[in-house]
Amino acid sequence: MINKRLLIKNLLAHNDESSFYDKKRQLNLHTKEGKAKFLKHICALSNSNPSNNSYIVVGVEDHDNEIVGDDFFDDSRIQNLVNAYLENPPKIQYENVPFPNLPKDRVVGLVTIKPKHKTSFFKKNIHTILANTVFVRVGSNSMPTEEKIPHSKQNIETVISIENSSRNSIAHTLDGVIDFMNFRHGDMLSQYKVFKELFVICWAGNPKKIRDTTYLSRVDIELINEQVKLFYSALDVVSIQYDEQSFTIIEHVPLGLNDKTSFYPLEQQKISFFDNGYYKIENQMLFEPPEFNKKMLHHIYNSNVALLNKMQKGIAISAREEKDLENLSSTLMLCYLNGFDDAKQRLIDAKPLFKAQKNPTVYLSFKEAMRILRKMKYNYKNE
Repeated sequence: MINKRLLIKNLLAHNDESSFYDKKRQLNLHTKEGKAKFLKHICALSNSNPSNNSYIVVGVEDHDNEIVGDDFFDDSRIQNLVNAYLENPPKIQYENVPFPNLPKDRVVGLVTIKPKHKTSFFKKNIHTILANTVFVRVGSNSMPTEEKIPHSKQNIETVISIENSSRNSIAHTLDGVIDFMNFRHGDMLSQYKVFKELFVICWAGNPKKIRDTTYLSRVDIELINEQVKLFYSALDVVSIQYDEQSFTIIEHVPLGLNDKTSFYPLEQQKISFFDNGYYKIENQMLFEPPEFNKKMLHHIYNSNVALLNKMQKGIAISAREEKDLENLSSTLMLCYLNGFDDAKQRLIDAKPLFKAQKNPTVYLSFKEAMRILRKMKYNYKNE
């Protein structure tokens, strides 16, 4: 079992990107340009490493390897994006890896690209990349090529050596449990559960019981053996179920209008453990958008648009309007889900305005709304 934090450290010890790994300050999958860049690197690394895993490390400064972290990225449907644009797509996995020096809401992303012998290429246009384009790694760069790609085995020994030196140990597991429960989350309820006498999951959060369900807010869930963060959110809440074979996380999002908020199930993530040291993660989208009175929504939508226009023009806003900003992103999302088609684009265009606000909740709310919309897009449109 590989300790992903050790793996990242061992990859970075190579200093420069190579034909089997790349590093990024952050991923931007909100735009066509950002998606195109990500897919280009996936395509190139897959074609240059048909016999071994290849990797992308996210949240690292390019010039000095400083680990600065990135936002928790829980989009399990990132594989759908790869499948939508690449012919012979490789299997990929995105994992969130916590580091001791980073804040609770920051992680290092690790993209693992599984080996695949068939050549990957773009099957349709995206941004400036044309259909049928093939990419390979030339040193630390992903470059287009028209030549036939030879079957390369040049990185097998190096990658196997790095992975073997990143294996987990009892000491790493115990240190991880103690650090999680006593130091990182000593201020809230923390629990752990051992599965199949091998896997350890720790979780922490602030409990709140509503009717017969206990919800956890400010929740953090980690598979300690691999140093992988399974879930983190400062806004959303989860309910947790487990038995001797599996651990299930049901994520709920608080949504509503006019200060009336209810919890809506968003997604279920089930981790099943097996006796042979293998585990499987399955995700199921549960979200059913709430419906609201169209006349009331139209009034609220116009008020939100007027507020955005004032901000764009640099006009001072009132204390009440500053408070409304905290819910503006979720309100625009609800408007979009209820048939206001241009609400999503207005939300995206307002990103710089939200990011510039002194109140951090405003931008955090924007990121949460975009995360829900992205999940729904990948789930229902398979893009």
